[in-house]
Amino acid sequence: MKKKTVYIWMSTIVVLSVAFFAVVYFFNLDSKLTPIVAAMDPKEEPVYAQAIYGDFNEPLAKPMDVSVIDDLVYVSDAKSKQVKVYDQSGTPVFQFGKEGTKEGEFKFPYGVAGDTKGNVYVADMYNANISIFDSKGKFIKYFKDEEKVLKSPGGLRIFDEKLYVTDIKANKVFVFKLNGDKVMEIGGPGADEGKFLAPNAVTVDDDGQIYVADSANNRVQVFDKAGKFIKIINGSEDGKGDTIFLNPRGVAVDSNGVLYVVNNLSHTIYAFDEDGKQKFELGGMGSGNGQLYLPNGMFIDERGTLFVTDTVNQRVAVFY
Repeated sequence: MKKKTVYIWMSTIVVLSVAFFAVVYFFNLDSKLTPIVAAMDPKEEPVYAQAIYGDFNEPLAKPMDVSVIDDLVYVSDAKSKQVKVYDQSGTPVFQFGKEGTKEGEFKFPYGVAGDTKGNVYVADMYNANISIFDSKGKFIKYFKDEEKVLKSPGGLRIFDEKLYVTDIKANKVFVFKLNGDKVMEIGGPGADEGKFLAPNAVTVDDDGQIYVADSANNRVQVFDKAGKFIKIINGSEDGKGDTIFLNPRGVAVDSNGVLYVVNNLSHTIYAFDEDGKQKFELGGMGSGNGQLYLPNGMFIDERGTLFVTDTVNQRVAVFY
């Protein structure tokens, strides 16, 4: 086939792809699209499926966190000061945000979460606020923090109409109703049970148990729905022995109660059963398929698909 013909076909494919997602975006058809990513077999260890790099002209630069909201993949990019949005095949759909301190702007976008209305919550660690956008990236408002307790919001998760926030500077986890009323706070600086040093991520299981990546203490702490300390998970038999973690970051729990923890400095993901016993690990340092390099954020969608921000490799790794 002649080069000219190849270029014509490639150009046609690009134009049709752009036109398709323009129609999806402007006519609000994204919620009607059938997801491309398959469901993970709950009996099996997840396997690497693909990577999301972004657009050739504007690839991911420093992906920090990831969340799936209405079947679209939202990724916070701390270097470009944006949130970039993809379909589950990795095709860019749109992006929003820019560097600054005004509405819709970021200094260090970190945690990303979505509510049942499809609104997108973005924690800005350096601007010390949480911005709320609609599903198309239009700024709505700042999250209402009447008591001004947030100093350096990091990880976000929404569960049962409550917003869970790790504050890296305050060494606490705050829980709010979505109207901004503070429900409770957990932690404070320290290494004792129930205390944190630089907590980076939080998640909640189906029973309401709260899991916190206590990064500088190299452990994950588990609390009940009222914020009462339950146990430590660190890879040892009782959580009191030597830890296997080196700067744990993202945490997520699947529908079977399996806890996944991003172990940043070993470039791996550890999985634990409900008793805190290690089941398997994924990743390993490198840039090949299934390998990771300083991974950070993580999200498991309703089909059990695992999304991991592979920060130095400038991509989101997908396992199912």
